[in-house]
Amino acid sequence: MASKKKILLQLDTDPRPSSFDAVVAVDSGVEVLVPYSGIQPEDVRDLVYGAIFTRGIDSLRSTAIFVGGSDVALGEKVLRAAKDAFLGPLRVSLMLDSGGANTTAAAAVLASQREFGSLAGGLAGRRALVLGSTGPVGRRVVRLLARAGARVLAGSRSLDRATGVAEVVNRSVEGAGVEGVSTGENAGDDSAALEAALEGVELVVAAGGPRVCLLPSEVRAKCTELRVAIDLNAVPPEGIEGVEGPDSGVERDGVIAYGAIGVGGIKMKIHKASVAGLFESNDRILDAEEIFDLGRALSG
Repeated sequence: MASKKKILLQLDTDPRPSSFDAVVAVDSGVEVLVPYSGIQPEDVRDLVYGAIFTRGIDSLRSTAIFVGGSDVALGEKVLRAAKDAFLGPLRVSLMLDSGGANTTAAAAVLASQREFGSLAGGLAGRRALVLGSTGPVGRRVVRLLARAGARVLAGSRSLDRATGVAEVVNRSVEGAGVEGVSTGENAGDDSAALEAALEGVELVVAAGGPRVCLLPSEVRAKCTELRVAIDLNAVPPEGIEGVEGPDSGVERDGVIAYGAIGVGGIKMKIHKASVAGLFESNDRILDAEEIFDLGRALSG
């Protein structure tokens, strides 16, 4: 029997499906891409039914669903709606990467693991600070670092929001001891809170929004124990001042630096491998942890 073509349904919550996700899908071996835009959770069931009722169970591994768009919270609801629509063995593999949050977070943590991997214990027990931890990428970086055994500080200008992130991760990751910390209202004007949060930190990841410097160079210079700095902001000014976009394991003032473009190279490999991996079976669900594990296997 001839093999079925690999079909990927691209469920995008934005008004227009992401051209980035579409190109990566094709480059990952997808033969037929079926994009949908403006997707809401109530739209999902009938689309899933169309995917699972048109092929025999033995051929469902050749159909998969990618959930994207810029709204990560909405993407998570779409993913849940897709899982709820499955009927026993009538199911297809799913991947969530709204806003690139999962693949970017996985790439950032894998980059840090690469640098600490040669040291005793790797990331386990390392003190790490995630700046901008309340955003979609930051939340996932906190979660993945905690899962790797790091002692994570979830940083935010709002202590209440940072504490909220810490509580969620501590409930979901066994043994995690994430702590929420305030980094001050404006790092450029009042650095006391930021300096306090950075005390003893060996790894810092800036996962804030564009055009916001979260770690000025004069504050970073005071971090005597800092080993690795990862900036995920691709839009100037840098989230970590002095870290340049293309940096990928470059030494900057005695600290190993990764910029958004440098991390992006790792992210792209993970993204392509994840999409390709959807077609290995009809029951894979790729969220942050699964995507990270896949990326780790690539680098291992």
